[in-house]
Amino acid sequence: MRFESNTTVSEFILVGFPGIQKMKALAFLTILITYVLTVFGNLMIIFLVWKDYRLHTPMYWLLCNLSFSGLCFTSTIVPKMMMNIITEIKVISFIGCMIQIYFYFFLGTSDYILVAVMAFDRYVAICNPLRYSVIMSGWLTFQLAVGTWLGAFLSVLPSTTFVCLLPFCGPNVINHYFCDIIPVLNLACKDTTFLEQLSYVSTAIIVLSSLLLTSVSYLYIITTILSIPSVTGRKKAFSTCVAHITLASVFYGCSIFMYLLPEKIHSSGFYKAVALLHTVVTPLLNPFIYTLRNEKVKEVLKDTLKHINHLARGKY
Repeated sequence: MRFESNTTVSEFILVGFPGIQKMKALAFLTILITYVLTVFGNLMIIFLVWKDYRLHTPMYWLLCNLSFSGLCFTSTIVPKMMMNIITEIKVISFIGCMIQIYFYFFLGTSDYILVAVMAFDRYVAICNPLRYSVIMSGWLTFQLAVGTWLGAFLSVLPSTTFVCLLPFCGPNVINHYFCDIIPVLNLACKDTTFLEQLSYVSTAIIVLSSLLLTSVSYLYIITTILSIPSVTGRKKAFSTCVAHITLASVFYGCSIFMYLLPEKIHSSGFYKAVALLHTVVTPLLNPFIYTLRNEKVKEVLKDTLKHINHLARGKY
């Protein structure tokens, strides 16, 4: 099948959320606050991991990668969405739309892989604690991180390239608040069955394989926790696991609803709501779920704030 670009469309119109026009200021402010908190939370994790030797371990190195990915992921969508909410200009250039599609799926794929790798890391730490430093060596952790980014880059490149080469000759209205691949494919002036199937299969492989590895890892983790004789120890371990599992459930649940269910849902308002949860809320939860329930991170954060306060007092 050949793809030859014969595009006459230079820009797309994003429908967004037409029902919120009467309260667009409130919607803008809510999303802005959420975005600022997301940026601050993820940058805080990256800074703390970089700064403090106590966090120079495989778990926090992977968490740092997840924070960077989440920060970039939400920044690919949210700033443009806020601009479209507050202004009457709801257009995105053709090139901008293609770039948004690529980075949305590239960063989303890296998130899936990182969540699975972090689940494996926790499995080794809890189920094989004596061998943890041997299995999760610095070199293996580095390879896992590089493999995550390289794998995500290569897995998304073919389908995105094919989308860029499709002819778009009108209409140019996307019933969404960002350039998602299925709504964009529906506007092409050519049969896109092959690309839709390619997108579906690649997404299913990435999401379901990541979900399988994460589920198996936490199944072993929970089994090991149940064998802990101390009630206090079990409660503490379960508390952390429940938080991680809850976040993973939201993360995978949104993805399965958006990309593995029948295409007819893509035109529904509920689909946009789920996508909003996926692109705005989940990146906000990542830093807080994975860090604020962690005693070592809280200790490092307190020490850092004390140090900053000491420096501030010294200046004045």
